[in-house]
Amino acid sequence: KLIKRRISMGIQTQFQKFHDSIKLTREDDAYSDAREKDNSITDQIKSAFKEAGYEVKSTFIQGSFATHTAIKALDGNFDLDRAIVIDSDDAPENPVECKITLHDVLEARGFKNARIKKPCVTADYSSLDLHIDFPVYKHGFILGHRLAVGKRNSSEENREWLSSDPEGLIVWVNDDTIEGHWSDLSKEEKAQFRRIVRYVKRWRDVQYTDPKHIYSIGLTIMLKKSLRTSIDDEDRPNDLLALYDTIDCLLEEKEFFTLTNSDPEKYTIQVDLPVDPFTDIFQKHGETVGTELRRKFVRLRKKLKEAIDESSLKKQYEILSDMFGDDFPIPDEDPKGGNKVYMAASGIVVPNQGA
Repeated sequence: KLIKRRISMGIQTQFQKFHDSIKLTREDDAYSDAREKDNSITDQIKSAFKEAGYEVKSTFIQGSFATHTAIKALDGNFDLDRAIVIDSDDAPENPVECKITLHDVLEARGFKNARIKKPCVTADYSSLDLHIDFPVYKHGFILGHRLAVGKRNSSEENREWLSSDPEGLIVWVNDDTIEGHWSDLSKEEKAQFRRIVRYVKRWRDVQYTDPKHIYSIGLTIMLKKSLRTSIDDEDRPNDLLALYDTIDCLLEEKEFFTLTNSDPEKYTIQVDLPVDPFTDIFQKHGETVGTELRRKFVRLRKKLKEAIDESSLKKQYEILSDMFGDDFPIPDEDPKGGNKVYMAASGIVVPNQGA
């Protein structure tokens, strides 16, 4: 049904404070040491690759920094995902050769746990809370990017230059267009989308003891495909309502979760990349991730609905802090005038239980 819903200006202010406390950009002072190391290491990789006969033609940042959705880690660690691109004409037939060269650079630079994984080379910097992933691509005018896939001792059938579109994925996430919208996203809606992604990533980190298989890019794709924004006629955002409607759409209107054949109470999850190679992000962990992630999303939706219906700001904060952690602080008492409300934008399509 089409409805109007009232929201508290106080709760939106609190969401904005929460967002500002968890967001991370490459320009932040807290990231300065990691940024300096990144630049230095990349320069050394370029030198090593040139000496090996496959000169680096470009590099670029992938992941949440590229899509403006990075958050501060609860453990204080920083993550970096930097693509290394060589020319297709210079690339060795065996893609693992490039990764071995890169691995040797990282070990010489003081990284620990340097490993050649199937999609990238990864390591932790020993004197800095920095985890870094280096995918290697070859690039040609006709074939585009191809990812170096394979481990150090992979057999020939388990290594390849895999067709990929890492820059296309960044463009897709950052693009103004979105499924189910009759027009492109406005500046305010794009900002709200990025806030929602950050909220959900922090929710994941708080709600999971070990969230390593709850991939950020999977969550980001799910949220963009399910996005229901809430901006009123005066460009005032309602992040609580937008977050609720987005999670509700994700659960009720999309087909990310599917009941398994073996157990009617268990779910698998499938989230396909929207660009080449169009693979399922959770393909190795769909059945182990699906049931628990869906259950947690259902609980999040329930708690968001409770917060929407709650008249006390202090109780709203308590509900939301339980979901998002200590960065969503709880005041000692309801702020003066904290329950003053204004009307949310009308015309939002929601199920009956969403009123």
